[in-house]
Amino acid sequence: MKQIRVVHTAADFEREKLLQPFGFKGGYLTELWQVAAKMKSEAGHSAIGLATQSVLYGDANLFARSSEAEGNALMFVLMAKAMQRVSETRFSTPIDLMDTILPQVHTDAQLLTGRSDVNLNFVYNALVSVDNSAWLLYAVENGYADFDHMVPEAYRPALASRNKQVGILYQVSYNMSVQQLKQAAENGYFLFKIKTGYPGSQEEMLQKDMERLTQIHEALKDVRTDRTSHGKVWYTLDANARYEKKETLMRYLDHARRIGAFAQILFYEEPLAERNDEDVHDVGIRIAADESAHDEQAAVRRIEQGYGAIVLKGIAKTLTLTLRIAKSAHERNIPCLCADLTVNPILVDWHKNLAARLPPFPDVDMALMETNGDSNYVNWAQMSADHPYANARWTQRIGGAFELDDDFYEKSGGIFVPPSKYSALFGR
Repeated sequence: MKQIRVVHTAADFEREKLLQPFGFKGGYLTELWQVAAKMKSEAGHSAIGLATQSVLYGDANLFARSSEAEGNALMFVLMAKAMQRVSETRFSTPIDLMDTILPQVHTDAQLLTGRSDVNLNFVYNALVSVDNSAWLLYAVENGYADFDHMVPEAYRPALASRNKQVGILYQVSYNMSVQQLKQAAENGYFLFKIKTGYPGSQEEMLQKDMERLTQIHEALKDVRTDRTSHGKVWYTLDANARYEKKETLMRYLDHARRIGAFAQILFYEEPLAERNDEDVHDVGIRIAADESAHDEQAAVRRIEQGYGAIVLKGIAKTLTLTLRIAKSAHERNIPCLCADLTVNPILVDWHKNLAARLPPFPDVDMALMETNGDSNYVNWAQMSADHPYANARWTQRIGGAFELDDDFYEKSGGIFVPPSKYSALFGR
């Protein structure tokens, strides 16, 4: 396998405004930075990797202690430092590259932020554009023209499916209106991802979370769909690790039972604080790990604690780490799904390449992924027009799902086509 040496790097970003403050993890976003990382190899090949920065997802404490722009600036500077690390490192695969530079970049993050406890997800998020660029460079250097061949053989069994449908988790933020919820149901969405973990103390959070579930269930309980076995919509929940104790989670689930919503909960994503190691085998629903699955070892630990699904975030934690986690989950027969970071349309298809190849999720009989940019970005229509296959059927949301065909798999969702909009940032 070829040794790759990067001889030139460059980076830039664009700020994209959100339609309204987007709330989760006890905070609110108003914009997201779209980052482009360009690498050129000794052999003369070049590649541009994209990322959407989310400081609130990466490290909620850091987000709360700085302005939104300051947090984004710190992450962008960290990414630029990571690019310098890449130019000092020869590598055969992006996996080798990340093994080498991750400890260095983690140290850089601690120095930049002044925090020894900076969350590792902040580091991973900063590395996404770097990692994507490295994968594309690796592909062109080795003559791989599609996603299936680009993925190293050891990781292919976990991504051996070819789903014809990928169900879309429709995200319900703290402040989404009931009317918008009802409209989504009328448009065919049947999987509703409800953000829990409202701002405030644990008691305030729980009370608001319960009130919100009651409001949502009242709006959706009578909706009928032919997309599910029980004819009703599914709820998934996501606290982004805001619940400090399992006891609080159980009180929330008791409330779900009282109002008749419990049977429609497909799973609860990352309810407990990352350092909470309480066993969840007995909670009565499937619990999924997200933030706390920092690496393969952490994912396996969660599985041993009773977590019954793993949320993959190749667009938040790098494709490299995601392949490793997917492999670990697959070897233990634990289902996976893909969750969003409110990424741009091109990155939606980066992630769709993963989701499309995962085994169908239990009780749904199709792969699952969240994508919510269409309901959050001011300029989503123009961003979508910048996709290299903007008019392809597989880019469209149809009845709450993506319908995939051979064209999607042959084109790998368009990720190998240089992104003209972001290429223009570098002038040539």
